[in-house]
Amino acid sequence: MITAIGIDDEPLALNVIQAFCKKNEEVKLLEVFMETTAALNYLKENPVNLIFLDINMPSISGIEFLKYVHKDTMVIFTTAYSEYAVEGFNLNAIDYLLKPFDYARFSSAVEKAVEFYRFKIQAAQSPQYLFIKVDYSVMKIPVADIEYVEGLDNYLKIHLPEKKSVMARMSMKALMEKLSDKEFLRVHRSYIVPFSKVQAVRNKTIYLKNVEIPVGANYVDQVLQLFKHN
Repeated sequence: MITAIGIDDEPLALNVIQAFCKKNEEVKLLEVFMETTAALNYLKENPVNLIFLDINMPSISGIEFLKYVHKDTMVIFTTAYSEYAVEGFNLNAIDYLLKPFDYARFSSAVEKAVEFYRFKIQAAQSPQYLFIKVDYSVMKIPVADIEYVEGLDNYLKIHLPEKKSVMARMSMKALMEKLSDKEFLRVHRSYIVPFSKVQAVRNKTIYLKNVEIPVGANYVDQVLQLFKHN
């Protein structure tokens, strides 16, 4: 069971969240708040797994509120405005609930949060897999299958065997934190390669099986030193 709080300036909306949480065995609602300041003070002493968060709050918007919340805390946005769905996606929300929502829709959003929570635990225990958030779902990727990673603006393209790939909205730095630095090497501001798949290094170029990867100017010394000792 995951723990949660609800934040909304409408009492009726909080009543709905409370009622739905009582019906759902996967989530335990600890508190509800009508003010973001009170919620922040609570979270300082009582971290939770999930927040049901109204975007359109009077003092601090839900989007601003997230800046002060621990990055590992999952968020399900609740809003009366469908145009906020895009912002929810950009902020890596687990899901967004468009008011008025029924129990089935609420339950579906909670299930996504539970799955993501379980995936994070399993990922920490099983480093042979990556669990990557893609849109509003989580994809399990065997680390051994990663051919290389390519940075594309605000997305990463994880190249897999048989010309398959996965697009994920995350930074190169965030991905490197999930990978072993003994197995993966960042060789360019836009490329990460698995050490085991490197076939040759020549003239500031790394040769994999079917692709050539440039070595960035800021990474040349690091790459040459690594391959010099291997």
